[in-house]
Amino acid sequence: MMGILYVVATPIGNLKDISFRALETLKKADFILTEDTQVAKKLLFHYQIQKPLISYHQHSSLKTKEKILNLLKEGKNLALITDAGTPVISDPGADLVSFLYKNLPETKTIAIPGPSALTAALSIAGILANQFTFLGYPPSKKGRQKFFQNLLGLMRPLVFYESPHRLIKTLQALEEIFKPAYPIIIAHELTKIHEEIFRGSLEEAKEYFSSPDKKRGEFVLILP
Repeated sequence: MMGILYVVATPIGNLKDISFRALETLKKADFILTEDTQVAKKLLFHYQIQKPLISYHQHSSLKTKEKILNLLKEGKNLALITDAGTPVISDPGADLVSFLYKNLPETKTIAIPGPSALTAALSIAGILANQFTFLGYPPSKKGRQKFFQNLLGLMRPLVFYESPHRLIKTLQALEEIFKPAYPIIIAHELTKIHEEIFRGSLEEAKEYFSSPDKKRGEFVLILP
């Protein structure tokens, strides 16, 4: 019998946010596929789960993909997790799921839904979010300016992720294209002790997040 690939959402910060179904799935899986095994070990240790881990990231080889495919053929049940939140969304797991569908069309995948920084940020943004465009992480250097220029004129909220070391440069690039007074909402450290949501202009955001104590955690940026 063919194994099943479970795509399992895990907490984005607060470990109490994991679902009973996610815990049950992780406990029953034969192997857990994870982007960073060290991050996964800490998570699983907290829930007292011990399972063999397979590292899968953006630089994983074809050999690794084939190994995972063969495990499914052997009837092994696999759980795919990411470092935080829902796998596949702006995450290397997307490439793996695509590979499996192309090379093993009968692959059965089951979603174990749960936390997502994207939906968590939108839920507290205070904007109409029945339509929005999610852009993942913008380009780091080359192509960043053009990337943002292509967004001008879109008549719906724009949502993307950013990391601490790139945030200020991204805000500077947005300022140049959308103008300093353009409004922005930034969700920072969602579900963690220092969770906050910033509302203001691009210029104000750049000044606020230039503070050294703000340069940690992950950010969700929303241009309403």
